[in-house]
Amino acid sequence: VQLQASGGGLVQTGGSLRLSCAASGRTFKSYAMGWFRQAPGKERDFVAAISWSGFTTSYADFVKGRFTISRDNAKNTVYLQMNSLKPEDTAVYYCASTTQGTTTAPFSYDYWGQGTLVTVSS
Repeated sequence: VQLQASGGGLVQTGGSLRLSCAASGRTFKSYAMGWFRQAPGKERDFVAAISWSGFTTSYADFVKGRFTISRDNAKNTVYLQMNSLKPEDTAVYYCASTTQGTTTAPFSYDYWGQGTLVTVSS
């Protein structure tokens, strides 16, 4: 599976962005998908995950109520809708795939996209 993340950019505090992650390969719908983020000088943190069916989702506490993960298996794409953005959301956002359900552990993910930068100005 090859993953290509896009949709990052510069946004003001309180604004919104939608990230997309396009996957190649016919097995996309076999994988759960996750979003992670990494700010400069910090570790890569789990943000959200979604099961292969889309019926199960998981979120980090710091994004609950603000971010929504979804997927369209017909388009081989997973999305991250980010609302009410804060400066602390500034990071490179990565999508990744796993066969281990909506796990939050980065080491459980097998394939990673290249990342897309989100910058939230105060």
